Amino acid sequence: MSNDLFPENVVTTEEKLLYIQELLGEQQENQVCELFSTLTQHELSHTLESFPYEQRKKLWECVPNEIRGAVLADLYEEVRNSLLTGVEVAEIAEITKDLDAQDAAEILDGLAEEIGADVIEQMDEERREEVQGVLAYEEDAVGRYMHTDTVSIRENVKLEVVQRFLRMKDEIQKNTLELMVVDADNRLVGTLHVIDLLKNDPDALVVEIMEPPESVLDTMCAMDAAKYIRSKNHHFAPVVTDCGVLVGQLTADDVFELTLEESEQTVMNMAGLDEDEDLFAPVKSSVRGRTVWLGINLVTAFLAAWVIGNFEAVLSQVVALAVLMPVVASMGGIAGSQTLTLTIRGLAMGKIGGSNRKWLFNKELWIGVINGVVWALVVAVIAHLWFDDVMISTVIGLAILINMVAAAVSGVVVPLVLKKLGQDPALSGAVILTTVTDVVGFLSFLGLATILILN
Repeated sequence: MSNDLFPENVVTTEEKLLYIQELLGEQQENQVCELFSTLTQHELSHTLESFPYEQRKKLWECVPNEIRGAVLADLYEEVRNSLLTGVEVAEIAEITKDLDAQDAAEILDGLAEEIGADVIEQMDEERREEVQGVLAYEEDAVGRYMHTDTVSIRENVKLEVVQRFLRMKDEIQKNTLELMVVDADNRLVGTLHVIDLLKNDPDALVVEIMEPPESVLDTMCAMDAAKYIRSKNHHFAPVVTDCGVLVGQLTADDVFELTLEESEQTVMNMAGLDEDEDLFAPVKSSVRGRTVWLGINLVTAFLAAWVIGNFEAVLSQVVALAVLMPVVASMGGIAGSQTLTLTIRGLAMGKIGGSNRKWLFNKELWIGVINGVVWALVVAVIAHLWFDDVMISTVIGLAILINMVAAAVSGVVVPLVLKKLGQDPALSGAVILTTVTDVVGFLSFLGLATILILN
């Protein structure tokens, strides 16, 4: 956020949010609205997401009408829906009328089905077809993110004709760098860079200058498409149907948005949270969203408790084991989470596949063995100095080694298996890994103690 209406000593984003909080506390809504009139859509969406629901509703009234649609499209779905609760269909239609089909579809998709249908009904026929066309795609498909406003030309015309056409139609936008070359059936046959259009002989034909197309399918997973574009070091990609018909394009901004969305999704999923979770959502909705994974975690905790319960005899006779048990589980959990995080990151970036999976497995296995040996010795020495018992030191040392190796293996195998099963490793990988390290840790520690100490 940056404008001249903030005091000179208010510079950082945090300071500006605090300043707006002060203005609201002093009921200076008019001054807040003056500030809002100078902010961009991204600054406004960030500000709205940084306030609780009641204050957010007041701030929404200060958002200029002409950019309300753009601000809504920039918000998390839960925040957006909270602002649109109770808003009349006619007002929603007015707010979204100037948005491109993708942004309009994203907003309507989060509303109740009947409300979205009523808003679409108020659109003119051409726009209605565009929005419904976007909504027909799966939520994570390229078609949901692509821009349909591409500039198309034919391959058998001169560059001079293309230049004259663009000047006459005024179709080229400031951020347009590539023109799409299509045939009579609108099938993509190539692309022409704007620089090539300007620097080459005006009498040259488009077909002589154009580049072969590197397109993505409209039904392809948008995250996978973004990875593909990044891997090719492209700033955009044409979007085609499975018949090769041009339907849109993904731009550098789209790729950046998808990359950011993927990173946020991974971080939130690793905590068992929805990536669209509103930081300042009401208590009731937040509790409901988190209860499921807490319940799953409780089941896995009882599984670990059941394993411990099977060794009551050894625990009742050797109290030191109960004292040292958390050490075994903790060391395995930390080691496993390190491997799990790296593996999930590698999968998200498209770096893991084929033969390198075996290499990664072997690498992490050896890391688990080496770290296991080192820390098994360290913990064994500490345990011996503490309890002065060789058998207890031996048991915990071996248990640490076993659990850290199991953790390293699980940190690679669990996300790979989940990925193969079509599940998101970031969402459930941590829960499964914790279960493995707890069960293996307690089972090896107490099992070895039963064998080596009681027998």
